[in-house]
Amino acid sequence: MRDVAVIGVGVTKFGELWDKSFRDIGVNAGMMAMADAGLSGSEVDALFIGNMSAGRFINQQNIGAMIADYAGFALNHIPSTRIEAGAASGGIAFRQGVMAVASGMHDIVVVGGAEKMTDVDDASSNSILDSTADQQWEASMGATMASLFAMIARRYIHEGLATREEIASVSVNGHAHGALNPNAQFRKAIKLESVLRSGMVADPLGLFDCAPISDGAAAVILCPMDKAKEYTDNPVRVAAVTQASDTLALFQRDSITSFASSRIAAERAFAAAKLSPSDISVAEVHDCYSIEGLMAVEDLGLYGRGKGGKAFLEGQTLFDAGKIAINTSGGLKARGHPIGATGVAQIVEIAEQVRGTADKRQVKGARYGMTLNLGGTGSAATVSILEGI
Repeated sequence: MRDVAVIGVGVTKFGELWDKSFRDIGVNAGMMAMADAGLSGSEVDALFIGNMSAGRFINQQNIGAMIADYAGFALNHIPSTRIEAGAASGGIAFRQGVMAVASGMHDIVVVGGAEKMTDVDDASSNSILDSTADQQWEASMGATMASLFAMIARRYIHEGLATREEIASVSVNGHAHGALNPNAQFRKAIKLESVLRSGMVADPLGLFDCAPISDGAAAVILCPMDKAKEYTDNPVRVAAVTQASDTLALFQRDSITSFASSRIAAERAFAAAKLSPSDISVAEVHDCYSIEGLMAVEDLGLYGRGKGGKAFLEGQTLFDAGKIAINTSGGLKARGHPIGATGVAQIVEIAEQVRGTADKRQVKGARYGMTLNLGGTGSAATVSILEGI
């Protein structure tokens, strides 16, 4: 298997992009990534697109063919594949792209992720999101994604693993970083009290504990590591990319205060990269709900069991704290969460961090960074570790 490098990245603004279509944002992210890599487009061998539900959001299926068409790749007849895994769609699309290059089947691969969620009303959007849980045994019984994560948060508090304030501090951390990210949906820092006093969504989670409905796209360019310097002086090595799954329904788990898929994917990633959590300087973790972000840093082994909340509350997770920086992009909460784009946007942020181009939110001396992208309530997980060269 060949080592794989990220040689170009691109990301659009995230938010309510009323003046942009799905085609616009998907193609724009890809064009930015190709420009970053110095490619014309003729070099591209394959395309992988992370997208959760364009069929319901914009009534458009066959997304792989559509993006290939409007990106100008259809005339070259390259293979273009849409990947769906709930909110983990983008991260798993990245893994598919890495495997395609590592295997030798393709040399230059574009991995994109895109979602246009604001073209439907809020009720419809939430219904689509809830379909990533178990439709028969959870969603049809009235359980929503918010209520499922509220159950996790309530259990976390009950078991003494975190306080309500510690859970809320995950959102404070995200907004502090989002204020520094020009592409973030919410570019304003918030106080802990604002999270605690926000309108209730599902007890104990309030509005400021929940990621927004978003539009946006992101893309990266991959090639063999031994050819990377032909395209860029600042390549990023993919040290590991792993995937794990779990039961679709939350009630089938032995515990709801830890995701086995996250733990297993992380263990496999560290083993493949020959690294440990202590080597990581910066991580982008899935925080669709604040409790999810807190649990993620513990499942990855970045903080001990029951210690993650304190780290967030004390500001240890901020980019300039000298510890492990978490969600320097703003995370799903502040950067935004266009479902199919999220996992690829995480890769973009970590690539920028380890190559030293993250501007005002740059983590000093970052060499290794990692991502955790989740689908459903941890039923799908993918972990990637990137190394700056």
